[in-house]
Parts: sequence; structure tokens; C-alpha cells
Amino acid sequence: RVVYMLFMLYNSSMNEELSGAIRASAVREEKDGTSIITHDNVRSLSSKSGATPLEIEIAALEAEIIPLRYKRNIGTLGIDGQLKLLRSCVGICGLGGLGGYVVEFLARMGIGCLILADGDSFDENNLNRQCLCTEEDLGRPKVERAVERVSAVNSSLKVIAHHLFMKGEDVPDIFGEAQVVVDALDTVSSRLALEEGCMSMDIPMVHGAIAGEAGQVMTIFPGDPGLRALYSAGEDRGVETLEGNPATTPALVASIQAQEVIKILCGGGLLRNGFLLIDTSANLYEFIPLKSD
Repeated sequence: RVVYMLFMLYNSSMNEELSGAIRASAVREEKDGTSIITHDNVRSLSSKSGATPLEIEIAALEAEIIPLRYKRNIGTLGIDGQLKLLRSCVGICGLGGLGGYVVEFLARMGIGCLILADGDSFDENNLNRQCLCTEEDLGRPKVERAVERVSAVNSSLKVIAHHLFMKGEDVPDIFGEAQVVVDALDTVSSRLALEEGCMSMDIPMVHGAIAGEAGQVMTIFPGDPGLRALYSAGEDRGVETLEGNPATTPALVASIQAQEVIKILCGGGLLRNGFLLIDTSANLYEFIPLKSD
């Protein structure tokens, strides 16, 4: 008990010192009076204190000092919402057309921990739509490039990377820390395996799919009507093999998937018990309800 009390007193002292250092590093912006802390000051404090940049940003927000990188989020999320994101862990399964954009959006929003899984490498036909892929990346593992991109966009975040093709039995081991998982896969069998794994962990999954100028998004909680209400038995690939995947469709669908993740973590109306159908060729955005079995 004495050791525990000394430990708590030590931690309290360290937290007070860190809070004081953050306040000393804060800058008050002239226009709105908001206290902010810059990227450079976060890194400097991290180096001096031994706390991670993520811990510095969380402590700053707790003191109502906003990391400048997140200032444009606060009007929408509020400080409490941004704190929830920084304390969250999200899995993304598949890092191609959809997954690459989802990674980009969630890294910029400030999800504290991202778990990334994909066993594939970049091919030349990925160049038309996959934001992580450049000509220099051909032949490289997608997950390797995704880790680099997260680090370049938001180096405060924790990234856990798995270079593998996920199987159903792998889901709890890969995504065990996640509060929500994004389905950015391209076969029905792998999507169903991911959904089953998420249900076994009692966490939601955000599904997305694209084909030509159309796409769909659905958030699935355990017990909701899910992918088996959408896909026929034995079907593994859909009309995307005929209609192709242009650059704009994955960006649009991935942005809605990322927004569903934000709403799961921070609150908001979700695309549950049905799916949002998008067809930009007909300017169609329609929610289609699904019935439970």
C-alpha cells in the first residue's frame, strides 16, 4: 500500500509538471483567444519529458489547450470529441482503394491507434485510384506504405501493422485492441470472415464496397442484419470486375466510412440496419433498410 501511494504521488507530481510545461508552451491566438500548442512544441516537450507526443496532445486537450493540428476539428467535435478520438483504436482491413483513403482520413482526424492489415503489394493497375500508390511504390507491400503515410501525416499516432491476408480465425488476434473495424476488402468471403470475427469480439464493423460509379456503406453492430442480407451464397466478387473502379468512387465511399467511424466513437446517427446506396451517375443517395433474419 505504501509503495502504491508513493507511485500515485510520483505520477501526480509528474502530471503537474507536464501540465505546467504545456501551459508554458501554449500560445494564445489573437483572433479568438484560443490557447494552442504547436507541433514543434509538442515534439520539444516530448523530448524533454519522456512522454509520447500523443500523451502530450491528450494532456493539452485536458487542459483546454488545443494542438494546432486539430483546431479545425474542434468546431465539429469539441474538445471532448477530439479526446475520444485520440484515446481510440480503429482497425482497417484492406489498404487498397477504400482502405488507403480511410487511413488518410482517420490519421488526419487523430485516431490515437490504427491497426492496419493487408497482405497485398502494389500493382500498376492500382495507380488510377489508390491514394497510397505511386509509381515508385509498385511491388511494395501496401501495409508498409500505409505506415509511412501515417507517420508523414500524423507522427503522434500509434500504428500496428500486419502484412498478411486475414483469415477469420485471425481477427481477434489482429484487431483485439480495436473499438471498431473498417471493412475495406474486395471479396465477399473475406468480408464475411471479418464480420464474423467482429461479432465474436462484440464490436462494430463499417462496411464499404464500390463498383464503377456506385458504392455502398453500412455500419454493422453485433445482432444487426449484416452482409449475409446483401450477398448471395457462393458469390465472391461482384459487378466491380465488369464496371471497374474509377478514382472518385473509392474516395467518396471511404470518406463516408471514415465519418461512420467518427460517429461510432463520438456519437451521431449511423447507417445501421440498412445501407446507403450511392450512384453518382444518377445522383442517387438512398438509404435502403434491411430486415433481421
